[in-house]
Amino acid sequence: MTTTPPIPTGRVQTTDAGRDLVLIRTFRSPIEDVWASITEPERTARWFASWTGEPGAGNTIRYRMTHEEGMDEDADMTIDACEPPRHLAVSAVDDYGTWRLEATLAEDGDTTVLTFVQHLDEGTTVGDSGPGWEYYLDMLVATHTGSPTPDFDDYYPAQKAYYEAFG
Repeated sequence: MTTTPPIPTGRVQTTDAGRDLVLIRTFRSPIEDVWASITEPERTARWFASWTGEPGAGNTIRYRMTHEEGMDEDADMTIDACEPPRHLAVSAVDDYGTWRLEATLAEDGDTTVLTFVQHLDEGTTVGDSGPGWEYYLDMLVATHTGSPTPDFDDYYPAQKAYYEAFG
């Protein structure tokens, strides 16, 4: 059976502070349920990373990637903003760079729209990070809806050229 590879949806936008990678996903769920999917440790482990620590703005948590080979060590992540159930901002530094991430939720009728932003630092290779975030956000959708989980090999390197076109 042949499946259609996922189509990249992200965009890189220029801002006063630099450039942002922006991806959007829509859920047929209340905002509180989507918020729980991106903030509760047992739910984030299903699609991105497990974590321990005290939630809340200004706190540092320990996280461990749950869907990447070779990423089996804990790392620190700072919660920069936490405004339930609408806005979460986190930052981390690891061997791959500096990660400044935001998730903003908005209700639209019977759906919740998630806008995910990675603030791109100078030297960030969007051709690598774009396909990764497409995969993780599709994992979030799949685990949230119960649909089959995607395969990372369908995203990378297939979507790399799309993101590299943003420069």
